[in-house]
Amino acid sequence: MNTKLNGRISRRGFLQAGGGLLLTAGLPSSLVRAADLNEYRIVAAPARARLAGPNRPETAVWAYDGTVPGPLVRLRQGEPARLLVENRLDQETTVHWHGIRLPNAMDGVPGLTQPPIKSGESFVYEFTPPDAGTFWYHPHANSLEQLGRGLAGAVIVEEREPVAVDRDLLWLLADWRLKDTGEIAAGFGNRMEAAMSGRVGNTVTLNGQVSETEPVRAGERVRLRLVNGSLARIMALRFEGHSPVVVAIDGQPCDPHELDGSRILLGPAMRIDVVLDMQGEPGRRYDVTDDFYDGLSYRLTQLAYDQQPPLRERPLDASLDLPRNPLPEPDFGTSERHDLTLQGGMMGGGMMAGMGGMTGGGMMQGMTGMGGGPAWAINGMSMTGDGHSGMEPALTFQRGRSVVLILRNQTAWWHPMHLHGHSMRVLSRNGAPVAHRQWQDTVLMAPKDVVEVALVADNPGDWMLHCHVMDHQMTGMMTVLRVA
Repeated sequence: MNTKLNGRISRRGFLQAGGGLLLTAGLPSSLVRAADLNEYRIVAAPARARLAGPNRPETAVWAYDGTVPGPLVRLRQGEPARLLVENRLDQETTVHWHGIRLPNAMDGVPGLTQPPIKSGESFVYEFTPPDAGTFWYHPHANSLEQLGRGLAGAVIVEEREPVAVDRDLLWLLADWRLKDTGEIAAGFGNRMEAAMSGRVGNTVTLNGQVSETEPVRAGERVRLRLVNGSLARIMALRFEGHSPVVVAIDGQPCDPHELDGSRILLGPAMRIDVVLDMQGEPGRRYDVTDDFYDGLSYRLTQLAYDQQPPLRERPLDASLDLPRNPLPEPDFGTSERHDLTLQGGMMGGGMMAGMGGMTGGGMMQGMTGMGGGPAWAINGMSMTGDGHSGMEPALTFQRGRSVVLILRNQTAWWHPMHLHGHSMRVLSRNGAPVAHRQWQDTVLMAPKDVVEVALVADNPGDWMLHCHVMDHQMTGMMTVLRVA
């Protein structure tokens, strides 16, 4: 069964907001909510979904509560949450609450932060989300295959006060490698793909289905929450005839701004919230396209305007600024500075890059016969798989210390680098300052990029830093940062 997340009315119903109506995405049917607690029970199990469209074959998937994506988890900022996850798969799993600054024991990394959830068992995640914003959840055990077979869902932590928009929409985007029969193609962990761009699929879904149109009304203001739940696909979204205004990145509010060419670059695991004032013509359709890969542009969906007259003649006169979250500001006068260099992968001529004595270099042929050896490294060291006990930290920070990290991509490939447990202020890219006060937990790095980020290491524990192209993580592009 598929779930459309963008058409139901929330428990708040309709609220007047700046002359318009606030319509928020709906609550999942599996919700069990007490008066003072955000409480969910979520079951991971095999299911079937019609991903490619109503006239296409069903696909055998792994899903949360039988839906792709899983149920939308709505939490309230600063209020305790309790999420019971039951495992009905035939293998171990965990859940990582991606982007939420939570206690280390709730982070969902098998061995490193919790024992994996065995088949037939359950685990209770308890935390109080400090930040409002757009987040998501997914496995961190056999994560390449479990995420690739459908285990993913969105988390919305509500602001304490409603935001002045007419509708609040969520698009959880994912890609799949499907056969003509509708089944998911085998070949997870292909060694050649792992050393290149990772497993990019051939079918892209919006909230669990290939989308033809998304209904809108002229004159309305929409908050659109974009989540890239793909294994490896990077997206560059263009909205024909519209000018999206970015208001938050990875759940953290930024200075509202339009992008050059209105092209929204969304790496795997990233989230971007935009505000769209629907100024198109009633009855007309406008393409939303993804043109990241040269020569492989496709239409993701169309904004389909109904025939009604505009909701308002001029855009809503309300601020686009979202309330800031309680992120600690780094003290640059006392901060530590550390370099983290990304290495490996295939280069021109089939050579491995920057692996030195760790793998002995090697040709492509040698790599595909490496017997599961690493393809990537950070500072010359590889950690493969999903995380395990005894992972030695690359760096250790004193709790409360301000830290500047210089991320250097010495590879020929893109890497969305995700840090658990913290958000990072992006300071500069290739020497140029990054504007608009952007905080991110997943920083997309182009080949040869040098990105400078800063954070306050205020959350104690061992935290993973890894590439969220899942093939890259599984084959070595992962390390641990310790806050003690």
